[in-house]
Amino acid sequence: MDVLVLALLLAGVPAAGGWEEPDPSQGCARGSCYPATGNLLVGRARQLSASSTCGLQGPQEYCIVSHLQDSEKCFTCDSRNPALRESHRIENVIYLHGPHSERSWWQSENGVERVSIQLDLEGEFHFTHLIMKFKTFRPAAMLVERSADFGRSWKVYRYFAYNCSKLFPGIPTHPSGHIGEVLCEQRYSEIEPSSHGEVIFKVLDPSIPVVDPYSPDIQELLRVTNLRVNLTKLHTLGDNLLDSRREVLHKYYYAVDELVMRGSCFCHGHAAECAPAPGAPPSVPGMIHGRCVCKHHTQGLNCERCEDFYHELPWRPAEGSSTNACRRCDCNEHSRRCHFDMAVFLATGNTSGAVCDGCQHNTMGRRCHLCKPFYYRHPRSDIRAPTACVPCDCDPAGSLDGGACDAHTDVALGMIAGQCRCKENVAGPRCDRCQHGAYGLSQGDPQGCQPCRCDPRGTVAGSSPCDPISGDCYCKRFVAGRSCSQCVPEFWGLSYDVGGCRPCSCDFGGAYSNRCSMEDGACPCRPHLMGRQCDQVQPGFFCAPLDHYTYEAEQATGHGPSHPHLPPDVEPVLRDGDGRMVTWTGAGFARVRDGAGLTFHVDNVPYPMEYELLLRYEPESAEDWEAVVSVSSRALPTSPRCGNLLPSEQMYREGLPHSQRYVLLSRPFCFEPSTPYEVTVRLQRASVTQRHPSAFILIDSLVLLPRVPELPGFHGAAAEAVQRLEELERYRCLEAFHMAPPHALAEACARLICSVSAMLHDGALPCQCDPQGSRSSVCQVLSGQCECKPHVLGRRCDRCAPGSYGFGPLGCSPCACSPEGSVSRLCDAGSGQCRCQPGTVGRQCDRCQPGHWGFPTCRPCQCNGHAEECDPRTGSCLRCRDHTTGRHCERCQDGYYGDPVLGSGQQCRPCPCPGYPGTRHYHGSACHADEETNHIVCLCAPGYAGPRCDRCSPGYFGTPEMEGGVCRPCQCNNNIDTSDPGACDPHTGHCRRCLYHTAGPRCAQCQPGYFGNALQRSCRRCSCDPRGTLSAHCTAGTCSCDRATGACACRANVVGRSCDRCAPNFWNLGGTGGCQPCGCHPTHATHPACDEVTGQCRCHLGFGGRVCSQCQEHHWGDPELQCQACECEPLGAESPQCDRASGQCQCRPGFGGLRCDRCQRGYQAAFPHCSPCHPCFGRWDAALGSLQDGLQHLGARVRALREGGSAAPLSPRLRALEEALKHAERLLGEGSSPGSPLLQELAGQLDGTRTELDNFWKRLQELEQHVDQLEQADVLHRGRLARLSHELGGLNQTTSHLQAVLGTVTAAGFRESYRSIVAAAQDSRQAEVVANGTAGELSATRATQRAAEQAMQQRGDAFRRSTAAQRKSLREAQKRVSGLSVAGINEKICGAPGDRSCAESLCGGALCRDSAGMRHCGGAGCTGALPVSAQALSSARNASQQLEVALGQLNAVTQKMQEVQDLARGARSRAEEALERSQAARSRTEKATAQLRDFIRRIKAFLSEEGADPGSIELVARQVLNISLPSSPARIQELLREMQESISQLDGVDAVLNGTAQGLEAAQGLLAQGQDARQRAQGVRDELAGTQLALQVARTQVMAAGSTLRSAKDSILAAEGKAREAERKLKALQGKESRLQRRLRELAQRVTALQQRRQDAQRLAQDAKDGAQRATATSRTLSQDLAQVTQRYVVLKGRVSGMAGAAGGALQRVTRLTAEARDLLDKANSSKKRLEELEQHFGANEQAMAAKATRLQALERQVSGLLQEIRERANAYATC
Repeated sequence: MDVLVLALLLAGVPAAGGWEEPDPSQGCARGSCYPATGNLLVGRARQLSASSTCGLQGPQEYCIVSHLQDSEKCFTCDSRNPALRESHRIENVIYLHGPHSERSWWQSENGVERVSIQLDLEGEFHFTHLIMKFKTFRPAAMLVERSADFGRSWKVYRYFAYNCSKLFPGIPTHPSGHIGEVLCEQRYSEIEPSSHGEVIFKVLDPSIPVVDPYSPDIQELLRVTNLRVNLTKLHTLGDNLLDSRREVLHKYYYAVDELVMRGSCFCHGHAAECAPAPGAPPSVPGMIHGRCVCKHHTQGLNCERCEDFYHELPWRPAEGSSTNACRRCDCNEHSRRCHFDMAVFLATGNTSGAVCDGCQHNTMGRRCHLCKPFYYRHPRSDIRAPTACVPCDCDPAGSLDGGACDAHTDVALGMIAGQCRCKENVAGPRCDRCQHGAYGLSQGDPQGCQPCRCDPRGTVAGSSPCDPISGDCYCKRFVAGRSCSQCVPEFWGLSYDVGGCRPCSCDFGGAYSNRCSMEDGACPCRPHLMGRQCDQVQPGFFCAPLDHYTYEAEQATGHGPSHPHLPPDVEPVLRDGDGRMVTWTGAGFARVRDGAGLTFHVDNVPYPMEYELLLRYEPESAEDWEAVVSVSSRALPTSPRCGNLLPSEQMYREGLPHSQRYVLLSRPFCFEPSTPYEVTVRLQRASVTQRHPSAFILIDSLVLLPRVPELPGFHGAAAEAVQRLEELERYRCLEAFHMAPPHALAEACARLICSVSAMLHDGALPCQCDPQGSRSSVCQVLSGQCECKPHVLGRRCDRCAPGSYGFGPLGCSPCACSPEGSVSRLCDAGSGQCRCQPGTVGRQCDRCQPGHWGFPTCRPCQCNGHAEECDPRTGSCLRCRDHTTGRHCERCQDGYYGDPVLGSGQQCRPCPCPGYPGTRHYHGSACHADEETNHIVCLCAPGYAGPRCDRCSPGYFGTPEMEGGVCRPCQCNNNIDTSDPGACDPHTGHCRRCLYHTAGPRCAQCQPGYFGNALQRSCRRCSCDPRGTLSAHCTAGTCSCDRATGACACRANVVGRSCDRCAPNFWNLGGTGGCQPCGCHPTHATHPACDEVTGQCRCHLGFGGRVCSQCQEHHWGDPELQCQACECEPLGAESPQCDRASGQCQCRPGFGGLRCDRCQRGYQAAFPHCSPCHPCFGRWDAALGSLQDGLQHLGARVRALREGGSAAPLSPRLRALEEALKHAERLLGEGSSPGSPLLQELAGQLDGTRTELDNFWKRLQELEQHVDQLEQADVLHRGRLARLSHELGGLNQTTSHLQAVLGTVTAAGFRESYRSIVAAAQDSRQAEVVANGTAGELSATRATQRAAEQAMQQRGDAFRRSTAAQRKSLREAQKRVSGLSVAGINEKICGAPGDRSCAESLCGGALCRDSAGMRHCGGAGCTGALPVSAQALSSARNASQQLEVALGQLNAVTQKMQEVQDLARGARSRAEEALERSQAARSRTEKATAQLRDFIRRIKAFLSEEGADPGSIELVARQVLNISLPSSPARIQELLREMQESISQLDGVDAVLNGTAQGLEAAQGLLAQGQDARQRAQGVRDELAGTQLALQVARTQVMAAGSTLRSAKDSILAAEGKAREAERKLKALQGKESRLQRRLRELAQRVTALQQRRQDAQRLAQDAKDGAQRATATSRTLSQDLAQVTQRYVVLKGRVSGMAGAAGGALQRVTRLTAEARDLLDKANSSKKRLEELEQHFGANEQAMAAKATRLQALERQVSGLLQEIRERANAYATC
């Protein structure tokens, strides 16, 4: 780079980056060197051209305006001959003096504005600055351009204009610090000076520091091949606007008398001088040549490349003291050609990039420093010697690459020059033999030799792997095969063990054979057996024990001669296992008489072999017995095992000692399948010949025990068989099945027995658990015993146990036969009916016969002849007749009186109160007869009073004294005091004393001035505003309202419930006529509403006044049409307010215009610096005035021609001539005149005159049409200007809208942003179209305006003022248009401001398109909303695809998670149901308790109140006695007993639960307990329902008692004179006291029963135990599933980690799914915790139940206290 040029440009500015100019005296040896700079125009006159030169076509006159004192102002330009003095060609700017030594210049043609001066260079040069001196005015606008590609493309250096914003809109005028910024300067374009003005341009601004003068940007900025100066606008003095003649333009032209384009030859710092370039013009002194004389081993026109064989380093320009010279290549004298490779240069750390070409002497490499393949570097030869590389010596069959060796020695890489590289299985210095473990050297083998292929797991360690010739391997003991890769039969699992393989060890019974799979060792299992060794049983199946074939004696056929008077010889004896040790199987025994026998039928033997016969028994005495056994088959045996054994029937005689419980027959018997057998056993006492009829023995069962040693796997000399026999004998496995039930087996026995069972039955046996009698379908593995429900027996749980009945889904129920009333504890298995003793009845024989009670000591019922039946437990009579009641029907019902006891002779008679019970005139509830006076004393019903209940009590009304008359409560809606006798009328029921601000005959309305609902006691005072309420509804400041709604009566246009605000669009609350309308102007106000206090409307901008009917301050115009802002210029106007009619601002002196924003006519300079014009202005102004008058006169003539046709413009002379012509025509028409020839001649002349007149008229018509066209053009231009102004206003609105949209875009999401982007792009395109159209129309408008001004020169000041105003508005509009920019929006949407062209902007823009025609917005590295959204969408799609792939691989995981979630959800739902039911039961219990507590409180309050009469006390006492609990004493006793039994069972359950695993097992147990709590709560709910009913009755009676107490105040005064009557009542109370005591005792019993029933609720705890076991199995399954899920997740995670491309995303999704799985596990744990909370809650419920029982006991004590208080009150009344 020409740094010297940069130094000139940066003169006066400190050098940037520490750069210093090199010393030119050093030349090119010590650093960069540069050619001298100079004027590039010197010697290039032929390459300099101008687009316009005066006088080229001929002499051309021009004038000057700067010599007012000179007489000669116009001259001639003739450039046809450059030797002439008048020649002003472009080359004159180079040579300042012509041939006659006079000063020369270049001059353009007159009036031509667009002129260009261009210099075309022959090569690349550095251009530094430009200097132009003008002989006339400098241009009003110009620009300097450059080209670096010989004119194919141009770029602007700088703009120059007197008004940059107008002439070059959008070009910045102030530098921003960027070195290559394009600016517009105004200082070189002023109109002054008029001559010798300069224009100076420097490429590098000295005020801007240059950081790196060698940067590519600086080089690009200075490098040029062409320069062009475009002169675009002339400076004129304005007379061309007034005079359209071409002579006016003779003084306006461009004239340059000096032009300097300074620069230098471009040599990149590698040359100090330049020579003429090929094809360049001849050299002249001072000429800057274009070909560099290169140094530093560079070459080229501009020293732009290195010389040949100097490519060691990349070419670089010289910089300062660094020459950056090209360096010679180093090819070790094996080549003379090279080139530069940038990749090599970067790989070597920027040290060397040379690559040698055409290496010789068997060398290669970028420096010819390597040997070719099959050659290696000789260690004793120099690298530059021709013999540096010698051939390799390697066996081609065993070496790699066909015999190539190491080319050189490298210790670090293990390379030795000449060393052969053997194939994988080849060894030796020359690679000519096989390695150890390989054989068969072959050139065609890629590995050289074949590997032995011996499996190392099966090969003997320490020996040769295989035979070097045949390749056979040496195998271990249990391994076979050529490669030792297979196990021998009955072995599997090839490994590194000593033996190589492991034995199969298949179970001898569970597997068909001992041959297993060699891969996984799986044995061939028999049906329903599993496990690798077939030693496990599938769920739902079991292994049969040795005594599986047990035949119960109670099911055998009994036989023998029976005595007719004796019971049967054989009878079953059923035993219940509860409470005793079980020593039998089945349901019990067969009780066989001495001499009788049993026959067992055997037809289900599974395997043909010999079986031992075992007989189990139990003697009833100390005598020994003996058995005679006969075994026979009904068909001949067919199996090979039993077919050769004779006879088919065998006899046995075995003793049955009384000290034993079983006997094993002496010989076995061979049984086979599908053959029926009979085993007959006859029993008799030993050593006795006489049979005793009362001697019996209990036979339990007959058992067939297979002879295990006969089975395969136990006989033979094999070690396994011997070991199994030893285990059978050591652990006594066979003897364990002799006793009933069998003892617990050792683990070895259990394994052997299961194998034997599999062999006998060809697999495992199905459990076949009865679905009704068993708890699950899984049985015990060894015995096959199913888990039975309560009171269910049998291996399959298919029958009821002795002492139970009703086999069903809930198991069996215990008989529960009454021991006092039944004959036996056993009952009918179907109906459960026990066998009763005489005098007892019922299923359990626990009740007396009808008419009796007191089981088990039944007694007859005592009912005084008024009933036949009584309660079987208490003896209370049932269904008493004759209006009697009581335990023994010993008293009268309520409403009757008398003594119905048997023997008294009295009956129960109806009470006269005043009528009798059952009639419509009876108003009492009870009565009694006074013992002394025998008067009947009535107890009145609620609402009645008086001795005979013949009048109404306070708060009631009616006619009770009449037949059918009743007392009804006064209908006052609970708004009176019912204890007040005057509250309502006793006959009519009208309310008199209403409370709570109510009124009316029913107290159903609110008082005046109040409102609300009187029925709800919610009457409130009205809240009416007096200002808005009608005065008729207000008195003394208080207003009334609607009694129901509270709405006030509002004045006109007043709204609100309280009439406290004006209606919409009204104001002035408080007026006499209501609110006034706002009256806002319909168009000038923004809303019809106004301020409610001031009435001020909200006006549009520009309007004011209360109703917006006037123009706003500082506005003018007609308010009915439009109000405009004055916008008076503060510097030129007296005040901001203008004339409200015309809008004219009041201007200061020297200022004018509508807004006082320009200088007044006669003043000059730019606003606001207005100064008076030159005195010559007066003369010009007068001339313009005369022209204006002439123009007006012409206009008047034109209007007259347009209006009057052809006659209107004629002068009087023409009119007279026309009349004379007409007269002459008349004379000629006569034809008889002697002057006809003369007239004919005259007629010809007249015709010529008419022709001239017609021509004159045609010219006038043409003039009129031209004037019309001008006026139409003027109107059209005004309309276009108006449209432009409107469009500019629309653009302003669009800009505001875009700014608002921008705010929404930044806050919106992707979808809204995308829609906003599309809308913004459309708006931007429309704005661009409008702006482009505006620019075109503006230029057309200017041209039309100039034409109009030339055609209508005399229109005057009015037209000029309007045009000037329009120009100013256009300038303002243009400024606004230039201010319109979508750069900010473009930056936020696309990521880069729109200040560059689409080609330069990497991020594109709203209107940019790519090569395919698609929209270009965004890109790599762009941060706009659209690229970011697109990238986010692409990432989302990629993530979605990766997620789909990952989800496809995680289907199994998802299914497992779903199962876990379902289990957790089910557990949670069951727990929530239990919790809700428990809470409901708790709430019901608490509610019932609260009601009971309230009932007791109210009773105490009643008794503590003074004045309670004895009748009311008796009534309350009777209601308390009538409260019944929902159970009988017997039922309570039964529940108590069941609860105690359940509690005793719970102890065992607790032990089981404590021994159970924690965790989810406990949680499931809690769930079962929650269900138990729900059942108990339901039972308690039924009990509480009765209590609630009783409480409701008690509440009614208390209300009645309250009314009675109020009436009793008067009765107490009368009672003082009736002491004797009170004494009789006391006796009656004493009788009732005894009855109350009995009822209280019954209540205590029922309370005790309730406590016992709570304990009975725990009877279902066994269900909790079962639920816990099920939960155990579920939790184990859940744990296994979770472990499988975890394993699969680990495997899947490994797969995902190995995936290419989408590894990260998939792993994240796997991790997220894992987190979801953990969340599910957490949910399950939370469900577990919830169940634990339920357990705690269940315990709390139990404590609450206990507390309620304690509370009931407290209630019992309270009732006793009440009884005591009743007694004390009775004594008090008796002694008052």
